[in-house]
Formats: sequence, structure tokens, C-alpha cells
Amino acid sequence: MENIKKGKCPVMHGANTETNNSVMSWWPNALNLDILHQHDTKTDPYAGNFNYREEFKKLDLEALKNDLKQLMTESQDWWPADWGTYGGLIIRMAWHSAGTYRTADGRGGSNTGNQRFAPLNSWPDNVNLDKARRLLWPIKKKYGNKISWADLFILAGNMAYESMGFKTFGFAGGREDIWHPEKDIYWGAEKDWLAKSRYSENGNSESLENPLAAVQMGLIYVNPEGVDGKPDPLKTAKDMRTTFKRMAMNDEETVALTAGGHTVGKAHGNGDASILGPKPEGAEVETQGFGWMNPKGKGNAEDTVSSGLEGAWTTTPNKWNHTYFHLLLNYEWEIRKSPAGASQWEPINIKEEDKPIDAHTKGVRRNPIMTDADMALKMDPEYRKISEKFYNDPKYFEDVFARAWFKLTHRDLGPKSRYLGADAPKEDLIWQDPIPTVNYKLTAAEVEEIKIKLLNCGLSPLELITTAWDSARTFRRSDYRGGANGARIRLSPQKDWEGNEAKRLEKVLNKLVEIQAGLNNKMSIADLIVLGGSAAIEKAAHNAGVTIKVPFHAGRGDAIQEMTDVESMAVLEPIHDGYRNWLKEDYAVKPEELLLDRTQLMGLTDPEMVVLIGGMRVLGTNYGGTKHGVLTDREGVLSNDFFVNLTDMKYKWKPVSDNLYHIVDRKNESTKWTATRVDLVIGSNAILRSYAEVYAQDDNKEKFVKDFVLAWTKVMNADRYDLN
Repeated sequence: MENIKKGKCPVMHGANTETNNSVMSWWPNALNLDILHQHDTKTDPYAGNFNYREEFKKLDLEALKNDLKQLMTESQDWWPADWGTYGGLIIRMAWHSAGTYRTADGRGGSNTGNQRFAPLNSWPDNVNLDKARRLLWPIKKKYGNKISWADLFILAGNMAYESMGFKTFGFAGGREDIWHPEKDIYWGAEKDWLAKSRYSENGNSESLENPLAAVQMGLIYVNPEGVDGKPDPLKTAKDMRTTFKRMAMNDEETVALTAGGHTVGKAHGNGDASILGPKPEGAEVETQGFGWMNPKGKGNAEDTVSSGLEGAWTTTPNKWNHTYFHLLLNYEWEIRKSPAGASQWEPINIKEEDKPIDAHTKGVRRNPIMTDADMALKMDPEYRKISEKFYNDPKYFEDVFARAWFKLTHRDLGPKSRYLGADAPKEDLIWQDPIPTVNYKLTAAEVEEIKIKLLNCGLSPLELITTAWDSARTFRRSDYRGGANGARIRLSPQKDWEGNEAKRLEKVLNKLVEIQAGLNNKMSIADLIVLGGSAAIEKAAHNAGVTIKVPFHAGRGDAIQEMTDVESMAVLEPIHDGYRNWLKEDYAVKPEELLLDRTQLMGLTDPEMVVLIGGMRVLGTNYGGTKHGVLTDREGVLSNDFFVNLTDMKYKWKPVSDNLYHIVDRKNESTKWTATRVDLVIGSNAILRSYAEVYAQDDNKEKFVKDFVLAWTKVMNADRYDLN
């Protein structure tokens, strides 16, 4: 046999796959700006020449819904359907797509179709959802650009329920796909799947690390076998209460979702989980994106292994029914082991007619099962009351579940103004942060007249600018909450937030109400807040020798207190703002890292971040009027002085404390200015410094002002979906 030599690798080994070849691996403590570079247009196959919202309007929604319902009962040999329906599998896919949402930072959720990518596509809790997505491919192929994967996941879940006899609350489109993993989402620090190291206090569910919601790495909610895999429904109830609250659900919604989700479908654990093949991200190319391949028996159908638990929760798991609470509350249950060795609850002395038929073997009945979370609904006193209420009033249960399912699958889609499609519910729901619509129109001359009133009302430009900023900075691109529209800065809880400087804010708002009352033509307080900031910036630019108009589009409404869920709104409270050089308290995370997180949530790029900080500093917008980073002798003028003086080598920088530095004249050692880490990182980080140097150039004074205005306007209009 001929001896064949393998040639040397013609490219650097691992250049395209090994993460330790990153520049950052050489200097792991350097500020990593990758969070601001997510979803670059270079990764988008449409390269920016695509408007999904316009494509969705061309969609034949009824035809798509019918195709999805038909799909549910078209069992495929390569992955046979349980009881002849894929309903349970598709519902789990939709649930787990939406269920990663957490309120603390609005990240996760169904908005981007990120279940297609790592780490979610390979999470232990998402075992075999790769098959669900592949089952949907023929439909995605057929409808193409008119339906995103993200929308399709949720609509398919709705149609799965409707094909099984349940009427959902509605569906709204508008979720746009991403094209690579979301590296900006922190899923936890654990290096091992299902490790539990995200609690600061053992046994205290509420000490779960912020902003996380799931109890363990790789889970959507809680461990189905119990806390740390040990059955104890009362302990599990505590975990459920914490994790569901962090996903925006109250006790009633938690019970409804658990019961409604487990009314159909089954858990799969008829085999040895340890022999499953690699997860999708670690599988060989011939698997073509499939993971968890089971070498035993058929590898599917009755030999499927997913969670490790085995069995259905209800008597007729192939159709919507009301046997869940009947079985849970009327039978006694005990811990047993599934064929895969997982702990599950099974009933004692159950009637034969109450047992579900086997999913693949005709004529055979099996015990139903319950997870530890299901048993929590029976054993936790508050959950028990709700469960009994649902059991005795099935129609009420159906209504609560329909609404909770809609909330689960639409929580991160944003306000109703972003909803697409004829099936979007008309009812206003308080968790949507509703805002009244306005229809007034103002001429350019009228806007200019109001700007003059604002500048001459006795409020300083600084007061106008900071109020506009504080109103708009709450916006989160992650779940499209917050922003200037609605002027909720007037209402509880925002008006009392420490970061909004309540006394200053009250003074400004009172004056704006006075101005509003004297206007001949109507303008909302929300619009007045933004316009006041715009007018003040134009004046500051004029004082710098640059004449510029800050774009302004009227149309913001004023929310009222009854439209505002105080508890839900609380998660938007800023606890830091690098743009105003403010930290509520000292944190373990460095101020510049907090700045990047806030910048990414606001949808800003790193050049926009740099130009905004430079402008905000010279305008004097620091919280409490501190002078840190105000590197100018003409505060209030929109000059490029911040960048000029930051990059001037006649100064040196001396640390005074962890977050305070003196900028010292090299000749006489006198302190010229003070600064924080956020200020100095603009000059120390090579990438950020490159932007700072652009704005420090003598020929870019006007460019600085123009770029600042563009970035400012982007923040003010971030929540204006009628403009975007």
C-alpha cells in the first residue's frame, strides 16, 4: 500500500476557529469593545438593502397559519411526531425562544431568532429543538423574506396550540433576525453546564446574580428534577418565584404558564442520556447542524432522550384539555426514576382511564408524570390557591394562560406601535408601556417660536439638556422599552429616581407645564422636553462658532400614571451613567465596562459614544455639577476642547483614588482638571483614542458638532418607531 504523506497545513493552524488567537487574549484586562460591534452589516446577507417590516406586509398570514397547522400532523420518518402531532415539540421551541428574556437588562427573548446560534442552540435545556427548527425549514423556505425565523418560531407555537384546540390571544410580527451569536448577552460565569454558582447566598433564591433569571447555566427556568437536581417542591417554588419574576411574571402567570405549557406534549427520557452524541455546535460536519444523536434503537420516537424525564403530564397530551389540575390535585404523587435515571413524580393508584396513551405504541397506557415545578403548584400555599382556582374555573384559567402566553412571547417586542399583522390584539396591556397617540402638526416657524420661549423661560441650557437626556437615556434596544416618548420622567417611579436629580427635574417640569399652557398650538410635554434640549444644543453650538439645526420631529405623547406599571418600570432605573459621569455607588465592574453595557443597550456605536461623551462634558452635564472630565475653560460651549485637552501631551495623569484622577501640568505640577476612568479611557484605549484624535484635529471642529448632533438625535428618537 502506498505511503501517503499529509502536507503541512497551508494556513495558520486554528486561525478561523480558535478563540485564543484573538488580539484580546494577549491583553485580557484591556477594555473589550466587542459588545458595541455586534451584528455588523458585514454579517448580514442582505447588507442593509432589506426592510423586513415592508416584506412582512406582503405576507399572506392566513395561508402561513394554515400551512403551520398542517405541518403539525405531517409526521416525518426522520423525526416521528408524538401521537401524530408536533404540537408539543413546536410549543417547547417557541417557549424556549421567548423564555430567555429577563427584565433586568431586557436581553434574551424571541426578538432576534437567536435560538439558531450558540450557546442557545446547544443548551442542555434545548435538547432536540434543532429538530423542531428543521421541521420548520420547508415553511421558511416557502415564505422566505416575508417571515423572519424569530417571528416564525412564535407564530408556529401559536399554531401548535390552535391545532390542538386552544385559542391563543393573538400574534404580532416584527422580530428581525440576527446572523451570528449575540456575544453581548451575559448568560453566567459558569464554565460547566448546569453548574450552580450564580448565588451569593446558599439557599437564598433571591441572591441570584443580576441580571440572570435562570437558576443554572443552560436552563431556561428551573431544574425540572428540583433544586440542584434534588426533588423538593417547596424549594423549587422559591426558585420559580424568583426566576419567573425576573422574566416579568407574577404568581398567577407562573402557575398558568406551567400548567398550560404542560397540558400538551411530553418529556423524553426513554434511554441513556450519557450516550447521546455531541451538541450541535460540537458535532461533525456530516450531522449538518443536528446534535444529541441517540445511537440506541431508532434514535427517535420511543427512543428519544431530551430532558431525561419520561412521560406526559395529562390524559390527552395531543389536544388541549383540562386534566392537568385534575391529575395534580386529586392524586397523591411519589418520586420515581425515569428510564434515563432522572427524578420525576408519578401518581399512586391512578385510574387506568386517567393515564395517557403511549406516544408511539398503540393501545398501551403509561403513567403521567410531574416535574418538581409541577409539584410546587400543589405544595406551595400560594401556588396551590391559584391552582385550585384554575381547576374550578377552566375558562378563567384559559384566559389567564392565553394572556400570559402572549406576554411571554411578545414581552420583548416593545410597544404596540411595533406590532405587525392583522392578528395583533387591539387591547392595550399595561406591560406594553402604552402611550397616547397625538395628531397635532406644527409648522417650522411654530417650532422655532417655541424654541425661543424655551430658551428665554428662565431655565438654563444645562437644565434643558440634562432633562432631555435623562428622559431619553432609559431606552433599551434589547426590548424596546424606555425612551423620551411618553414623558414618563414626570411620573412615578422615574420622577423620584436618584439619577434624575428630583429637585432640578421638578423645577424644569413645572416650567415646561407653564410654557405648555401658554402655547397657542398644542405640544406634549414629551416633545417640549426633547425640543428644549435641542434648542439648548443649537445655542451651545452657535457659541462655538457653528450654526446647526438639531433635527426635531413632533409626535410624542404623554403617558399618565394609570398607564405605567411602577414595579415593571423600576428595572429601567439607571444606576450609572458614564455620559453624565455618574455612579450610584461603587461596583465590582469598572465604570468604563458599565458605560459599554449602557451604550450597547441604547443602540449606540463606539464613535457615537465617544462624541457624545466629549460633548456632554464640555456642556457641563455631569451629575450634581461635578467638574470631572470637564476639560474646558468655556463650559457650556459645544467645542471640541475635551478631545484637544485629553490628547495634549503638556499634561500628565495622576491617580488619586480608584475612580478619580488629576490632570496635571507637566511644567509646574499644578492640577488643571480632574477626571474619572470613563474620561481617561477615551485617551488610553487605542480604538477610542483614534476617534478622540479625529475630533481633536483643528480642521474637525465643525465635524465634531455635526457628529454630536447626529448621535444626540439618535438617542432622542430611539423610541420613535414611526420615524425608524
